[in-house]
Amino acid sequence: MPTKKPSAAVIARAKKIRVLLCDADGTLTDGRVWLLSMPDGTAQEIKGFNAHDGAGMTMARAVGLRTGVITGRDSAAMARRAREMGMEFVYQKRAEKIPVLEEILRIAAVTDAEVAYIGDDMPDIPVMKRAGLAIAVANAAPEVKRVAHYITSRAGGAGGVREAIELILKAQGKWLEAIAKAKA
Repeated sequence: MPTKKPSAAVIARAKKIRVLLCDADGTLTDGRVWLLSMPDGTAQEIKGFNAHDGAGMTMARAVGLRTGVITGRDSAAMARRAREMGMEFVYQKRAEKIPVLEEILRIAAVTDAEVAYIGDDMPDIPVMKRAGLAIAVANAAPEVKRVAHYITSRAGGAGGVREAIELILKAQGKWLEAIAKAKA
């Protein structure tokens, strides 16, 4: 799926990745948060996730990458989607992402260089500055794009995460194995 050719430096970074982390709103979704008014005066949150992104996350796991999400919001929809994708690391309602990154590094026994992070907005920048492979989705804020090693051609919630996963798996020579292990 990557429509633009990544640089040799990006490929070299992608070859080292063992843990793939991303933001939720604006990265796994298009950034919109839908609130459905209920008769009792409460509101239910609705999020839309891209099936290709989800399939990519599942394929990444199938070939040995550890996956996760770090997000500032708390969402039952995100928790469910993370379970469906088999994400190992699910951290919600985390205003500061670096302490979470530190915890994941310890648990996974990896270095910064072995982590890829996909983001779209300001809270993602500190993690992206540390990640071995920092990826911004196409609709990311300009400041996020400036710290990224790679910018997807697809937007968040529209296949940007899948594009990043394909880049990593192809760089590692695992793409054909991932295709063979793909499940509906």
